[in-house]
Amino acid sequence: MAKPFASSEDLGEKRQTLHVLAEGVYALTAEGDPNVGAVEGEDFVVCFEALATPVAAREWLAKLREHTDKPVRYLVLSHYHAVRVLGASAFGADVIVAHEKTRELIAERGEQDWASEYGRMPRLFKEPASIPGLTWPTATFSDRFTIELGGDRGELVLQYCGRGHTEGDLVMWLPKHRIMFAGDLVESQAALYTGDAFHRDWASGTLDRVAAFGAETLVGGRGAVATGKDGVEAAIAQTREFLDVMIREVGGSRTLKEAFERTHAALAPRYGRWPIFEHCLPFDVSRLWDELHGIERPVIWTAERDRDVWAALQS
Repeated sequence: MAKPFASSEDLGEKRQTLHVLAEGVYALTAEGDPNVGAVEGEDFVVCFEALATPVAAREWLAKLREHTDKPVRYLVLSHYHAVRVLGASAFGADVIVAHEKTRELIAERGEQDWASEYGRMPRLFKEPASIPGLTWPTATFSDRFTIELGGDRGELVLQYCGRGHTEGDLVMWLPKHRIMFAGDLVESQAALYTGDAFHRDWASGTLDRVAAFGAETLVGGRGAVATGKDGVEAAIAQTREFLDVMIREVGGSRTLKEAFERTHAALAPRYGRWPIFEHCLPFDVSRLWDELHGIERPVIWTAERDRDVWAALQS
C-alpha cells in the first residue's frame, strides 16, 4: 500500500510550548512543527522565523505578547522555505533580515517552493488566503550582521556558517546567554529535511562552525530545545550522523531506488519515529543522489515533481 503523500494526512494539532530561555529570550516549540523564537532588546523585539501564514504567526505573537509588548523591529529569516517566511506580514517589522543567498533563492524558486510546501504540509498553512505574497528581505548580508540590543543586553549576532540545509542558512547567536537559534542547520530529536541541501559541506565545515560557538542552549529548526553543553553537542552530533549515514548509503548505491531503500534501512531504527522522517526521506535521498552525481545546485522542487519522486520511492 502506498504511503500517504508527505505530511498531507498529518492534520492533528500539535501542542505548543513557550520556553523562557533567559530573561527576554523565548522559543516556541510544537512537537516537531517549525520552531520560532524572539529576543527582547531594550525597547524592541527581534523575532526569529515567520511561520507559514500571517494567521499562524499572529497566534505565536499572541503568546509572545503575554511576556512583552515591545514592537517588533527586526524579523530574522533563517532561510527561504515557505513554512518559515510566508507569515512575515503579521509582524509589522521595520526590518526583515536574511542572508543574501536567501533573497536570491526567493527570487529564483520562491513561488515553486510555496506551492510545493503547501502540498506537502497543508496543516501548517492556516488560512492560506491570508498570505499577501512572497516575503522579501529588506536587509541582507554576506557574512555577519550585528544588532545592538541596548542597555546591558549586549549584542545579537546573525552569522553565515556555510552551505547546509540551503545555500543561505544563518544562525542567530546571543553571546551574553550563550543561546543559539540554529534554524534547520541543527535538529534536536527530529529528522532532517535535506531536499535543498549541500550535504558534504553541511556535515563538515558548516556544522564545525556552528559547534565552534560553544552554545549552552540551542533551538533547532524542529524538535526539542537542546540544553547544556552536552545537550547541544548531542544535537549537533545527531545532525551530523544523519548526514554521514545518508552520504555513505547513497554513495554506495547503484540506483536511486536502491539508495532510498538502503538509507531508509540504515536510519529508521534510530530516527524512524521522529517527526517528518517518512515525509523527508524521499526528497532527501533524491537531492543527495543528484549532488553525488555532479548536480551542484538543488533542482527546483515543484508540486508535480514532489509527487513523482514520492511515487517512485515511497510506493
